[in-house]
Amino acid sequence: MWSEISARPLTAPFVTTAPTLGTSCPPCPPEGADPSWGGPAPDPLHGKTHNVDALLKIEGLSKAFVPARPVFADVSFTLERGEFVCIIGHSGCGKTTILNVLAGLDSASSGNVFMDGREVVGPSLERGVVFQSHALLPWLTVRQNIGFAVKSRWPDWGKAEVNAQVEKFVAMVGLSAAIDKKPAQLSGGMKQRVGIARAFSISPKMLLLDEPFGALDALTRGTIQDELMGIVRQTQQTVFMITHDVDEAILLADRILLMSNGNESAAGYVPGGIAEVVLNPLPRDRVRASLHHLDGYYELRNHIVDFLVSRAIAH
Repeated sequence: MWSEISARPLTAPFVTTAPTLGTSCPPCPPEGADPSWGGPAPDPLHGKTHNVDALLKIEGLSKAFVPARPVFADVSFTLERGEFVCIIGHSGCGKTTILNVLAGLDSASSGNVFMDGREVVGPSLERGVVFQSHALLPWLTVRQNIGFAVKSRWPDWGKAEVNAQVEKFVAMVGLSAAIDKKPAQLSGGMKQRVGIARAFSISPKMLLLDEPFGALDALTRGTIQDELMGIVRQTQQTVFMITHDVDEAILLADRILLMSNGNESAAGYVPGGIAEVVLNPLPRDRVRASLHHLDGYYELRNHIVDFLVSRAIAH
């Protein structure tokens, strides 16, 4: 869907500044790009297009463990239905804290999170979470681990309905042959596939991924990235993902949020936050094997790497 801009040089169009406090709309697409995800509405005052189909709105989010020294402050962005957003930043910038707030597992010091117009105040089956650790119950089989989640989501379902749902998503991650095995009988990559299948099986409105492939070897990581991308395209799932892998973000994400770390400056302490929002201009049907051959790939990658190396400190 970004084919019109993928063929021309990408010196600046894919980069926007971060949203400011109180702005809920995501950055407008670069000129010539196909807007997508529910269709933008024209702004009669400014002549801009803003998407009206946002699923999640984060407004003025801040988190402080030490008074007057927030880890991050004034974080505002949206997730639109069917959008895949990655967030990248150095350790300690607050990525996982933001994800935990979105999941309802933690609370912010200030700011609000709204999903479908309702404030997020605690965990919900509307948001599926996949952590770095697979978090499987070791005494249950693959079928039983996923079935436990499915029965929690639909307590009135009978055994046949639960099994059908479980088998559908186990097949999606290619583990049908291991469906009755326990976690101890599975490799690390297979366990993480189970975690992904479990998250998708409850049909959440949004999927939250906290570096789910960080502990896997490169080959397994690449294979599961491909599987995840295929499932997301098939289900039109909305995804928010933390990663430290630039190529992973470019492969998977429609937008990439670049976070800065808090820092002491001459004027005093400056909290971290979202320093830049990068719109991925590469074709959405991109695949890992040919990613580096796409026009604009190296410009995009170099920009993100340059940010992480030289500009990821708040000032």
